[in-house]
Order: sequence, then C-alpha cells, then structure tokens
Amino acid sequence: MSGYIKGAGEVVPQAIVDTLEGNYMPYAMSVIMSRAIPEIDGFKPSHRKLLYTMYKMGLLGGARQKSSKIAGSTMALNPHGDAAIYDTMVRMTVAYEALLHPYVDSKGSFGKAYSRDTQAAASRYTEARLAPIAAELFRDIDNDAIDMVDNFDNTMKEPSLLPVTFPTILCNTNTGIAVGMASSICSFNLNELIETTIQLLKNPAHDIASTLLAPDFPGGGQILYNKAELEKIYHTGRGSVKVRARYTYDKEANCIDITQIPPTTTCEQIIEKVIELVKAGKIKEISDIRDEQGLHGLRVTIDLKRGADPDKLMQKLYKFTSLEDGFACNFNVLINGAPKVLGVDGILDEWIKFRMTCVERRTCFVLDKKKERLHLLEGLQKILLDIDKAINIIRETEEEDQVVPNLMSGFGIDEIQAEYVAEIKLRHINREYILKRTEDIENLRADIADLEDVLNSPKRVKKIIIDELKAVTKKYGQPRRSMILYDVEETAIDEVSLVPDYPVHIFITKEGYIKKISPQSLRMSSDQKLKEGDEIVQTFETRNVAELLFVTDKCQVYKSKASDFSDTKASVLGEYIPAVLGMAEDEHVKYTVLTTDYSGYVLFAYENGKVAKAELNTYATKTNRKKLLAAYSDKSPLVKALWIAADCDILLRSTADKVLIFPSAEIPAKTRTAQGNQVMTLRRNATVSDMVAFEIGMVKPENEKKFRPKNLPAAGTLNDTDEGEQTTLL
Repeated sequence: MSGYIKGAGEVVPQAIVDTLEGNYMPYAMSVIMSRAIPEIDGFKPSHRKLLYTMYKMGLLGGARQKSSKIAGSTMALNPHGDAAIYDTMVRMTVAYEALLHPYVDSKGSFGKAYSRDTQAAASRYTEARLAPIAAELFRDIDNDAIDMVDNFDNTMKEPSLLPVTFPTILCNTNTGIAVGMASSICSFNLNELIETTIQLLKNPAHDIASTLLAPDFPGGGQILYNKAELEKIYHTGRGSVKVRARYTYDKEANCIDITQIPPTTTCEQIIEKVIELVKAGKIKEISDIRDEQGLHGLRVTIDLKRGADPDKLMQKLYKFTSLEDGFACNFNVLINGAPKVLGVDGILDEWIKFRMTCVERRTCFVLDKKKERLHLLEGLQKILLDIDKAINIIRETEEEDQVVPNLMSGFGIDEIQAEYVAEIKLRHINREYILKRTEDIENLRADIADLEDVLNSPKRVKKIIIDELKAVTKKYGQPRRSMILYDVEETAIDEVSLVPDYPVHIFITKEGYIKKISPQSLRMSSDQKLKEGDEIVQTFETRNVAELLFVTDKCQVYKSKASDFSDTKASVLGEYIPAVLGMAEDEHVKYTVLTTDYSGYVLFAYENGKVAKAELNTYATKTNRKKLLAAYSDKSPLVKALWIAADCDILLRSTADKVLIFPSAEIPAKTRTAQGNQVMTLRRNATVSDMVAFEIGMVKPENEKKFRPKNLPAAGTLNDTDEGEQTTLL
C-alpha cells in the first residue's frame, strides 16, 4: 500500500519512569539551568541576553532607542518572542520601580511594580537605554574576564556570565519558579552590601550582621527586625522578613496616606481587602478608601470617621491585610551549573571567588597584550640602530615575500617583529617616530613585572577588588529606603477584635433553626414565628462575639461564631443550622453550647445509663476548624449533652419513669471520647430519656431525698411510689 508506515498508530506501552527520564527530566533541567534560577552574576539568562544586546547596540551612554527595536535585536540571542523579552526589560527599568538599582534607563509608561492594574505601554511607544550603573556589568567584558559561548544557532557569541564589579546577586530582588525548586532573593542596601563584602575580603570570619543590617526593598516600608530570623537567612539562605507599610496621618483632613507598601503586594490588593473588611462589618472606622497614585508616586488614602484612632486602625490593617506581609527568602543560586541554597555568607564567598577569577583573567589578558607590545617595540628598537640598512634590505629585495625573512636575518628579529617593521609606513621611517615608539619599553617592562606580581599575589587581587568596590559605592551608593524597626511590640489583635460587639438574643429550635435578634428588635416584636410542630429549646442572652458549639447526633461538634449568623427578627423562621454549617442530610443538632472563654464542662448522657464529663477547653482549637470529629463516645446513642459552668447536681430520668439526682463531681473529667461512668442501672428495654441541671424547687422538698442515692450507680426512684403518694417533678 502506498505511503504505509509500519507500526504507525500503534500504542506502545512504556514504563512511566522511562517517560519521565526521557521527556520530563530534560525539560526540568532546562528550566532550572536556563530560565528560572539566577547565577552568581545575579542574572537569569533572559536578563543577561537583553543587557548584553543593549551593550552591543551602543546603549551604554548613547541615546535611547525604541523598546521594540531592542526586543527585536535581543531575539538573536533569546528566541522566545519579543513580548517575553519586553516584559523582562520592563522589570529592569527605572520607571517600573521593582529594583533598588535598575539597569535600564527608560522613557515612557512602563507601569509600576506596586500596581497590578498599571500596565506598560506597547514597546513601539517606549524608549530605553542602559543606566549608568550598567557600566559595572560590562567593564571587563572585552578583556577576556569571562567565557564567551555560542548563541542558540551558533551564529554569534554571548557571555556565559557578566563580569560584574559588585555583588549584583544580592543588590536587587530576584525571584523565579523552576521545576521542583524555586528561588527568592531579597535585595540589600548597596553601601551595606559592599562594606560587608570588603570586610569579608579582609577577614573571612567577619560577622555579617554587624555591617549588613537587614534587607532593603525598593518600595521602602518598615522591616520588623528579628535577629534570629536574619541570622538564619544570613547563614542558611532560608527565612522570612516581615515588612509593613509606612503611612502618615493628616489631622486636618482626618485621613491616612499610605505611601510605602511591602514588595509582595499591590495597591489594588490592599484596597480590595479593606473594602471586604468594611462590608463584612469588621472595620467600622473607615468612611472611604481610594487609590491616589500619580506622578508623585504611590499613595492610598483612607478617610476616617470622626473619633477614629488612626494608629489603632493601622494595627488592625497590619494584622488582617497585606499592609504587613512576609518576604519568604530562598537563596537558590546556580553555582558552576548546579543549584545550591546558600546563605548571604555563602553567596558572597562564591562571588568573591568568581570576581577574583575575573580579575586574574583580565590581568592575564592585559599582561599578554603588553608582552606582545613590548615584543614588537623591542624589534623596532633594533631597527633604530641602522635605519638605512633596513631601507636597503627592503629596497634590494626582489620578491615581496622575501622582505620579512631578509629583515629577520639582517637584524636578528623574529617573524612577528619583522612583519611589524615591514608594515610601517614610509613617512614613519624616521628617527623621531622610532624613538617615540621605543620610549615606552621601560614602562612596559615595569607594567609587566607589576602584572605578574598581581597574578602571583591573591592579596593584591583582593586589594584591586576592594578598590573597585569602593569606587562603586562612592558613585552609586544610596541611603537605605526600608526603615528598620527594633523591639516592636505587636499588638494582640485577633478576629474577635474585628467582630462588632453588641448584645444579642439567640434562640435555638428543636428542628434546628437559629435566630439572632437584637434586644431592640425583640422589644418591638416578641412573637416568635416557628414551623408547625417546632419549638424553642434553648435561649441565650449574650453578645455578638460569642462562639457556638453545635453537638450533633453523628458524634461531631461544629464550631461557629454568633457573628457568622445574620441579625434577624422574631417574625421570621431564622437560619437552618445544618445548611449553614454544611452538615450531612441525616445529621441533626442535639445540643448547643455557647461560650466566650471555653470554661466549664460538658456532660454527655447515654441511653445505657452512663454519663461522661469533658472539659470544654478540649474543644478549643488554635486554627479556625469548623468541624471536630470524634466529639464524644459512639458506644451508646447520645440522649442529651449539657454544659455546666462548675460541678453541680444533675437530674437524670429514664423511660421507666425513674428519677435520680447526683452530684456531677462524682464523674471524673476525661477525654472527649471516654465512654463515661455508669450512673443509672436500667432494667430490660429501659433507657435514659433526659438530663438537666438540678435546681432547688424542681421537686418537692420532702421528696428530694428519695431521688438522691447513697452510692452510684443506682436504679433511681419511681416518680409514683408504692403507697400511691405522688412525688412528681414540679
């Protein structure tokens, strides 16, 4: 059959391990090595290719060019599309404000790092060139300080690393997500960083924390100083830095102006969260919030209601919005082609090694050039002895290709020197020209000796690096932007503080409905509307901040807050608890506990006559879990749960109409799932039917003694005695 390919369309089974090794692993390694993780020069490949292209375009000190032209030219090294290249450039611009020391000087609208909705204009409208500090990235690139490698199609060369003269890896924020790993490097103040590097060059045992105070972010903000956490970041490369926004209060306008925010959030995110809190009624001090960013920079204005305390409000906003946020550090860097998580000390140590190699290679390159120059001038010096002889040799040589050999034999010079002499123009064959050219021989010899000494002395190499670092900090150093707050006492604010606190009445019905009614509304109409056959079984007079624990017939407890239920009126049915809390279809509420501090006990009465007691604080959780499993024992059906503030007398009743009164103190408090102690002994087919807290007056005083057994367990006493005397409960 024409065009038939044997085996086409067949599904060939393949082990998943082979598929991962053959397909996924190369992809993962490519992302790690060539995309997401920065190298010791502080750049990912996309950054490096873009900056090098701009350097080769003459944009270091030259006029700006259209961003579209820059992106297009970069595609010769980075064939991922001009949109991705332009996005890379945007982040490195001065206008975007994402870096402490931007490498791209921009003109036009490039958006803002602190605004999610402010986007960069199209590349055809904006212009860019390299910022002055970018000169420190390329200072030695033409002196063989680093390796040049082929680009993706082997048509041109590009640098494998940039020979940066300062630790750019820690100077600017750098984040990236690879496959199975990520990198998140915070920025540090250039002055502090360079001073730390200099001290490490002088003394490898230098205490980093003494000179590198804390990270410094381009958006400023306030860093909450945590010595232990910073030490962890400095030595392990992992940890978190807490950053909070800075604000000012305008007393006349009664408003707060937020001017600096953490690097991990945006103005829009903050505004949306504040609006959410206000709508939920959790913050009542704010009358308006708006985004007022413009040419002056970032500003979010919050108008306050009369009498609101701005400082207390900000403490709440720090707690419940991203106005205070943590920058998670993960200093994952490619070192010699392998990802490593290093602390600041480890990264600076690797950078020093890298920079020393660059300086040594540059020195070798300059040394070779000077040796070549010296070699040529030494040949020219020999010509000085007899210029006429050199002219005669050239004039009398019949064939052109014999000129160099004849000069070599005539003056005892090698081919390179003879070639250099032969190429001298006729107008330069004079004593003055030759003397000027040979005057530098002694200087060259001195320079060569000095360069050779540098190569043989690591101490001198470090001195060169130190001098270069001092020049960088003198020229480009800036004051710290992020303020450091020491010994900050964080105000204890929890969710409860955001909940409006006011008195409420709560009604629980037998069918599982709940009503939360304010006292004012209840006074206006106290007639309760209920479903047919339903009745109110529990009533609470409490406050809106109280917590509710719903004990169900499935051995579970559901936790909720009174504020989670909306205020209603007596004339409505209320909210159906199982629906609000997401209970199972056949699950029903047996009892409700209301608490504000989880004090007291919960008693569980089971059909088999056992009673269990558990402390209520065993149901308290540090997290906001809504559902607690295994809330009580499932060995016998639960008849009744009962909350008591302290030990008291309990009245138990059975289906055989027997009554028993006992002190709860005789039941020891155990774990939630304990089966309990046998309190009432039951005859066949009889079960416990009810349990209530006993109060004086529930039974006739002369009959109370009959219901109190001397020892437990006990059978209880019939409600009707043999003599026919009525001892009913009141």
